[in-house]
Amino acid sequence: MCGLAGFTGRGSEDDLLRMIRQLKHRGPDFQGGDLKPSSSFNTQAIGGVGLGHARLSIIDLSSGANQPFYTEDQQIGMVFNGEIYNYLELKAELQALNKYYFRTTSDTEVLLYLYQEYGEKLFEKINGMFAFAIYDFRTGKTMLARDRMGKKPLHYSVIGDTLIYGSEPKALLQHPLVSKTISPDALNAYLTFEYVPTPYSIYRDIQKLEPGHYLLFENGRITANKPFWTVQFKHQTISFDEALSQFDELLNDATASRLVADVPLGVFLSGGLDSSAVAYYAQKNSTSRIKTFSIGFQEKSYDETDYARSVAKHLGTDHYEKVLTAQDSLDLLPGITAQLDEPFADASIIPTYLLSQFTRERVTVALGGDGSDELLAGYPTFTSDYVRGVFGAMPRPIKALANQVADLLPVSDANISLDFKVKQFLKGFQEKPAYTHTLWLGSFSPAQKRQLLSADVQAQLTDKTGLGLIDKHLADLPAGTNAFDQTSYIYYMTYLLDDILVKVDRASMYNSLEVRAPFLDYRIVDFANSLPESFKRKGLTGKYILKTLMRNKIPDDIIDRPKKGFGIPLSQWLRNELKPLCNDLLSDESLSQHGLFNTAYVRQLQREHYSGKQNHRKLLWTLMVFQQWYRHYH
Repeated sequence: MCGLAGFTGRGSEDDLLRMIRQLKHRGPDFQGGDLKPSSSFNTQAIGGVGLGHARLSIIDLSSGANQPFYTEDQQIGMVFNGEIYNYLELKAELQALNKYYFRTTSDTEVLLYLYQEYGEKLFEKINGMFAFAIYDFRTGKTMLARDRMGKKPLHYSVIGDTLIYGSEPKALLQHPLVSKTISPDALNAYLTFEYVPTPYSIYRDIQKLEPGHYLLFENGRITANKPFWTVQFKHQTISFDEALSQFDELLNDATASRLVADVPLGVFLSGGLDSSAVAYYAQKNSTSRIKTFSIGFQEKSYDETDYARSVAKHLGTDHYEKVLTAQDSLDLLPGITAQLDEPFADASIIPTYLLSQFTRERVTVALGGDGSDELLAGYPTFTSDYVRGVFGAMPRPIKALANQVADLLPVSDANISLDFKVKQFLKGFQEKPAYTHTLWLGSFSPAQKRQLLSADVQAQLTDKTGLGLIDKHLADLPAGTNAFDQTSYIYYMTYLLDDILVKVDRASMYNSLEVRAPFLDYRIVDFANSLPESFKRKGLTGKYILKTLMRNKIPDDIIDRPKKGFGIPLSQWLRNELKPLCNDLLSDESLSQHGLFNTAYVRQLQREHYSGKQNHRKLLWTLMVFQQWYRHYH
């Protein structure tokens, strides 16, 4: 797990070094870069080739494995972020060819020689999480690539005849050609999703490479940007018992392969089903006691430490836990937002950051349970689909009455309270059905944004609702894809990709910690997508196959308890400990610095929340995070 940055075209050595210094947190063990002339075989290329890298040493801790890495003849150069889990098998395959001499025991060198041997077909062979850049001096071609599910980030910008790229936007912003100008469409999408969805970035000049894609840059322009792997829903005919057996084997192997490291390793253990399953398979495949780590809260409706402690005791792990207070959040918030390149309003990044910080005190690599909810219909929103069908068919007057009744519900600060669930559910019916899940999970609805955004911003929008990416993703699916699979796909391409994975990547890498996700092994993704809906969701029970698999492996109360998100008591804190910060960030003076928002509407949201009339925690936090980001970067 590292950071990379570079360019092909215009740029200096100073530009490259500034770019890579911005990523030191991703790779504290070594930072380096090379600026070389572009290929003499490509007479149209101008400028140079900059390859920069910040290294967090995980496999082969020697200096010989530092990057940039080159072939022996110096004709191919690479910078790589991530882990290739099957690199030992691939290394043996290459050695059998009697063509390659390995100078290190790193997976980087294996990946480089795979490119030399197979070119663009190397993706067919690798299993891992990765983002990498390769420059081929023989052809003058630059390749950028990102792993199948988008675990590792990769941003790029093409300005004139120059390609600029990096693990995080902050690196690209150090290049003199890249502007900080805000993209109105990205801002609009952020206000809906609570994050900036791929391929947008908040910056007009920067884009995110899509997962499972590679990009080719030659002669000063992009010549290809295409997928090497796509999510497919090819349902197989299989019995439930056969599926259980296959799932057990796959999850066991995916977890075992992620235990390979030359540094200490542990597991994030929330006390939920997913992390408990990972902890079970990690402990099963370890010859010593696995270290597990949990974060708790003083507010009981948010706290899960009792459950985590129960799992740790059951599995016999070496368990550590820490409690997060409102003051901890206040102390952490400035440091977190200062490091975020884009506004990111999932408040659970705060406990995730603290968990990563706490975990990094003892280990360098951690395993997590990310991906299970999206693959196996684990979110309550999947269950809500049943109710949506009934409610959606009701006459308009009944729906209007339901909204009036919802406004009469007492406002609660409890985690996922009744009034919050009801109001979010009803918000999902303001737009067409394809948008429902995003509106359930997100922040501002299109109607609310019409009140929030200034007339100038609204006039610049090409996607008025901020939901157009969902239509694009659905258009990528084959005709006849059923509604359940469509919903799963939208989760993969939005919430999982740009919320869950970004949150974990940033929170962990800001603390120089690598996090691996067994559930996102592409073999498990393919397997889960081949299963019938009934194996994932049985009645109102989500993750049915995983719950069945883990029965008798972990305590029953972990399997049977309702899902509880990794949230914080934000609603309550905004009325108390975080209120001064909210008033400061959303003051007239602060908002007037950019003029993007209607201040009268923001005042209304604050009054209604402070009085307890409404719970606007999502809306206010989304605005506060944007303001924090804007202050830091502008």
